[in-house]
Amino acid sequence: MSIEKIDWNLLKSISETPGAPGFEKQVRELIINELKSYVDEYYTDNMGNLITIKRSKSENAKKFMFAAHMDEIGFMVKHIDDNGYIRFQTLGGFDPKTLTSMRVLVHGKKDLLGVMGCKPIHSMTPAERQKVITNEEYFIDCGLSKEEVSKYVKVGDSITRHQNLEMVGNLINGKSLDDRVCVYALVEVMKSLNAETIDCDVYGVFTVQEEVGLRGAQVAGHGVSPDFGIALDVTVANDIPGLSPENYVTQMGKGVGIKHFDGGTICDRRMVELLENVANENNISNQAEVLPFGGTDTANIQRMPENGAIAGALSIPMRYLHQTVEMAEPGDVWAMVELCGKVVQEAKKLITNR
Repeated sequence: MSIEKIDWNLLKSISETPGAPGFEKQVRELIINELKSYVDEYYTDNMGNLITIKRSKSENAKKFMFAAHMDEIGFMVKHIDDNGYIRFQTLGGFDPKTLTSMRVLVHGKKDLLGVMGCKPIHSMTPAERQKVITNEEYFIDCGLSKEEVSKYVKVGDSITRHQNLEMVGNLINGKSLDDRVCVYALVEVMKSLNAETIDCDVYGVFTVQEEVGLRGAQVAGHGVSPDFGIALDVTVANDIPGLSPENYVTQMGKGVGIKHFDGGTICDRRMVELLENVANENNISNQAEVLPFGGTDTANIQRMPENGAIAGALSIPMRYLHQTVEMAEPGDVWAMVELCGKVVQEAKKLITNR
């Protein structure tokens, strides 16, 4: 699919707005401004999760929860040395080799542009050239003295990657598409819902601190306590040179992933089968996903409600996950939007088949 169905300006804003774990305020405010006229109610819980609600016309309606996490992998300032170099704590999982010379924004009293630096190869010993550089060997160079940096930056300030969203060939390319591309999809879903055609109250939940341990979804899963739930996240598309088909997990352009398993969840078979049936009945491109590692907010949607929830997950295939830039296919994104919109209209099948 071409990019035409995607609201590019909205996706770009969501991708480029900073929001490291624990620092999601800016992206949360962007989502509120985008959705407040489309939903019946919204609020922010004490953890910082944004909960938006579209009510059904049905009496005694069940709760159907979608969740996409707002946070992106990032960093926190932990030290400014005498020469103005910043040392940092990672917030989320980074592959150290992707940090070299990456541009970042340090979010203090004002944003400072910086560059991830490390010892250059010319100064390394032969032994050092053979080993993998660790996160601890990197520092951030803002091109300023300690006095100038300290005017604006203090220990505890957040740091995010600095990248623009672009089209590379037919694919979307930018920072933090994990999970901002699904945040975008959920915004589109909540905009599209019609109270006359849904059998459940739909909760569009934008969670915090997923990248550091699914923390926001733990609170939201308990607080909303849905009957049914679907986590919206990305997954690896290993359809690249050097990997065999049995290790692809998903492939770009083959549609939205319907998750069966990941490192934290065995998805409820009732939800999996409903998603498969609805996708196939509506000619929505989809593919099965079995992820042998990692986890998503699905785990806490499924387990934190008092009696548990019938839960599953949808995934957008993504290349270069948790690297400097990530890549997604527009048709896979739109397939997620379409399937979410259709499945809430069929929630009565979960009610009758519990």
